[in-house]
Amino acid sequence: MRVLIGVTGSIAAYKAAEVVSLLVKAGAEVSVVMTQHASHLIGEATFRGLTGNEVRVDLFESGTKRPIHIEIATQHDVIAIVPATANVIGKIANGICDDLLTTVVLSSKVPLIVAPAMNEAMYLSTAVQENLAKLRQRGCHIVEPETGWLACGQEGKGRLASSEKIVEIIKEVVRRTLDLKGRKVVVSGGPTLEAIDAVRFISNRSSGKMAVSLAAEASSRGAETVLVTGPISVAYPCSVKVVEVETAQEMRTAILQEWQDVDCLIMAAAVCDFKPRQVFDGKLPRSRGLRLELEPNPDILAEISADKGRRVIVGFAVETEDEIERGKAKLAAKGLDYLMVNNPLAEGAAFGSDTNRGYLIDKHGKVEEIPLMTKRELARKILDKVAAQLSSID
Repeated sequence: MRVLIGVTGSIAAYKAAEVVSLLVKAGAEVSVVMTQHASHLIGEATFRGLTGNEVRVDLFESGTKRPIHIEIATQHDVIAIVPATANVIGKIANGICDDLLTTVVLSSKVPLIVAPAMNEAMYLSTAVQENLAKLRQRGCHIVEPETGWLACGQEGKGRLASSEKIVEIIKEVVRRTLDLKGRKVVVSGGPTLEAIDAVRFISNRSSGKMAVSLAAEASSRGAETVLVTGPISVAYPCSVKVVEVETAQEMRTAILQEWQDVDCLIMAAAVCDFKPRQVFDGKLPRSRGLRLELEPNPDILAEISADKGRRVIVGFAVETEDEIERGKAKLAAKGLDYLMVNNPLAEGAAFGSDTNRGYLIDKHGKVEEIPLMTKRELARKILDKVAAQLSSID
């Protein structure tokens, strides 16, 4: 386990030494990058003595084959910023890199852990909370600060989490980066479009954000990941094969082409249940009027589950009432391992939202209520279960 600890200019910087010490005792190879502000609060010699490695501060330091920030960014399994100030959180959330630490973070592809420490008023400020929300949505692991006595002489939330908690989260994050290695995960997402004529179609409000979060999370955990998606405006994650489709039939074909060597299929797409029986040539004039006759689209999940074998299949469902009972019925009817059901009328669960909530149901009928969380956090929770089940099958 190769860990990079970033130390910033919070009064809690001295606690980073204990985190480093615990990691070294656990057998980790630890390196430290400090900001200039942090060096006013704790010396480089402390971390050099604990790790046996040089401590880096200067972005323009020479002596490496590649630029130092690239060299450092490619040498670790995880980066943890302990403690993280409001300043550094804001820089990372908004793509600003004006020192060695922030430049390393933006150059790295490994998981990022941020442990904030600051005055309660700063921590609860709108700016800091919005920046933390951005990081969560990108998959960053936030170690929530504790409530207690602060350096400003007040009690409140903002105290750095315990060293033991931070170390356990670092270990867990590293474990997750490997738990889907060698697996293939296919995620479907977005809406499908069913043509009426040359310019009109029927569709739905799906944004594709949940599918993109699932694909990004699966890829970050080592899986060969394929995202089969209808038209969406969300940026695709790196290191993911993307197959773009429009219709339900095209989505079915794309999934079946990937199916034979899949370990897990996650159907997060909002596939249109029906399509127009007739597609008109050209654009129908308004004066002609329109009466649509619809026919069912193929039920991709039902078809796929008939050939399930040892694969894990996860479905998503939208219900506006009786979510749990209807979710259980769908899970059983389609032979799924898990079904996430949500009500888009609930606060924070609307189409296009960055968050979700609802109920995660497993094949044994166990129901787990999912409180409001980012879609990336929900993706992490779902893939925790997928990884555990795949491991048990082996």
